[in-house]
Amino acid sequence: MQRRAFSLTAASALAVSTLGLGLPAHAQLREGKDYRKLDKPAPTDAPAGKVEVIEFFWYSCGHCNSFEPRFATWKQSAPASVVVRRVPVAFNASFVPQQKIYYTLEGLGKVDEFHAKVFRAIHVDRLKLNKDDDIFEWFGKQGMDMAKFKEMYNSFTVSNQVRKATQIQDAYGVEGVPSMGVAGRYYTDGTMAGSMQNVLQVVDQLAAQARKGA
Repeated sequence: MQRRAFSLTAASALAVSTLGLGLPAHAQLREGKDYRKLDKPAPTDAPAGKVEVIEFFWYSCGHCNSFEPRFATWKQSAPASVVVRRVPVAFNASFVPQQKIYYTLEGLGKVDEFHAKVFRAIHVDRLKLNKDDDIFEWFGKQGMDMAKFKEMYNSFTVSNQVRKATQIQDAYGVEGVPSMGVAGRYYTDGTMAGSMQNVLQVVDQLAAQARKGA
């Protein structure tokens, strides 16, 4: 399925090259330009009174790798009323092993320890990490308890999370990565907002709107 992994498009290359450019302070957001409002609300998994914000990503996406440090910093400073989560995408079946990496790390409580390392292994060390055997070999070399890792990786829990991730991706109409969804209602990406820094500013404003019930 040729869903535009927009890590490969000229438009997203422009988006990432302009990371340093931000929206003017208090700029009025333009629906259809800076973000898209979903025709049908997507399911959310946030407690009552909280606003869910999702980052859609793919470990093999170079622009996701570039965006990760900025996103991680933003995530740490997000207000208490915002629940931030990552959703690994699958535009075709070849993406599934990397979805399983993320949900295995999440299930083992190892995301903070290994998330950035996986990006580094792929984009600095030039490892593919897109097949089970290659994934197991690499994690074994990192000192991971491989019995626990493989059990989680092959579990029903992870398979179910992968299925749900693809459902939420489709509900938001994700066109490429990195991109973000807000409150089950809004979608934005670097092409729409002009840069990934702008995306975070758009998300801040959309989350504030959602908190007010706008």
